[in-house]
Amino acid sequence: MGGGEQAGCGGDVDVIVVARSGELCSFLESWRFSLQPFHLIIILQGGGSGGEVGGGDQEKKGIEVPAGFDAEVYTAADVARFLGRKLTAAASSSLLRSLSGNACKSFGYLVSKKKWIFCLDDDCVPAVDPSTGFIVDALRQHVSNLEAPATPFFFNTLYDPYRDGADFVRGYPFSLREGVPTAISHGLWLNTPDYDANTLLAKAEESNRRYVDAVITVPQNVMYSMSSINLAFDKALIGAAMFTPPIEGLISANTTNGTDFRGNSIDDIWAGFCSKSICDHFGYGVKSGLPYVWHNSSSKRDLEALHKDNKGLLLLDRIVPFFQSLRLPRNAMTVEDCYLDIAKQVRARLSSVDPVFLELAASMEAWIEAWKTFSPR
Repeated sequence: MGGGEQAGCGGDVDVIVVARSGELCSFLESWRFSLQPFHLIIILQGGGSGGEVGGGDQEKKGIEVPAGFDAEVYTAADVARFLGRKLTAAASSSLLRSLSGNACKSFGYLVSKKKWIFCLDDDCVPAVDPSTGFIVDALRQHVSNLEAPATPFFFNTLYDPYRDGADFVRGYPFSLREGVPTAISHGLWLNTPDYDANTLLAKAEESNRRYVDAVITVPQNVMYSMSSINLAFDKALIGAAMFTPPIEGLISANTTNGTDFRGNSIDDIWAGFCSKSICDHFGYGVKSGLPYVWHNSSSKRDLEALHKDNKGLLLLDRIVPFFQSLRLPRNAMTVEDCYLDIAKQVRARLSSVDPVFLELAASMEAWIEAWKTFSPR
């Protein structure tokens, strides 16, 4: 896809960035070649009480966006006013408690008006393709992934058959070669691996330098660990299922709420389980692999976070079987219907495991109320 094509899709992509501080200039300048034609939604992350996602007007003025970028900046005050205009008090309160820490990027999904959403952490810079020496345009690769069909029903041993230089292998059923719509493009990264806190402690000096030039479709009925560090998705197809509730924050206010440490975090993993289950229900595809970014996070050295409550990770042994056995009703005809049914099953089947799931189900229902209000079909 050439430069003209990239500029042409500028009206179809919103870029969501969570700002952990007011200093975004170096980050945005490193991405200017890729992001400047597109609209940016920047949410200021903060760790205040009551589920705040940022500071007040003074902090908002403190975020400097370099000239030439089209950006909206939101703080907690903006989010509270936005949600309070139309939502019920209960839904607004529940959602504000959930939009904390890294989860505040979900607010960007609500306000986006574009076809595709690209999420990028502010500690990432462009990667370099070692085979060519060229800087990777992650956004353009994500759009390419989303535009091309996916193949969840039969694994192609040459990976993505729609890429240049690849095709369907011998034995691949011709009836499946048209593929299905791609809902999610899950990008990877170099440098800091996406390990949990315990693994980071055991491998504190490990760094990922393996650049694998491949895109694969995650097979149907197979779960995967989704990260929102470098992620794109089709809002109309799956956006309502991409809510990232801060499960650790619901369990304990002293977990990851307000920090950038992800080692104990499962908010985006939860969103991945929900969205993959719904993609399987509708026959949509999820791709993982290219594009890569370079992740500069220092979380592997933040070993103090190990002493925090990592209950979210421990609950995975109950969460994964829940999703593996999840069955959505045939009369669930929309993503919103499916998501509300998952919330109902969470309340019925997981609340006995831990009461946090009652609050989680309530926040999922509040999210759908907000989605139907602010992002109607």
